[in-house]
Amino acid sequence: MSLSEPQRSTDEWMLHLGSQIRALRIRTNLDQTELAALANSSTGAIKNLENGKGSSLKTMVKVIRALNRTDWLELLAPMMPISPMQILKAKQKNKPRMKVYRARQVKTDNG
Repeated sequence: MSLSEPQRSTDEWMLHLGSQIRALRIRTNLDQTELAALANSSTGAIKNLENGKGSSLKTMVKVIRALNRTDWLELLAPMMPISPMQILKAKQKNKPRMKVYRARQVKTDNG
């Protein structure tokens, strides 16, 4: 299964991300206790993250920062430029519609 396939479940993604973090930790010659200290987190939180057993976003960000891979975070949330047309559309969407009132014609009995 490739990374671009949307068929992965949330649990599968958590396992995949955890294994990537574990592999990076091992490549950098850190054990879980050392990484926990660097990330200002607990060893249990590192174990849960690596095993895909649930972790907070805060823990994940702290661990990724401790492993000096903030580029991963940039890939998750790249800066999206806003085009002038999008700004214009947003401004127009928030404006209340103007109502046009027409003068009433008075009906006469003559026709």
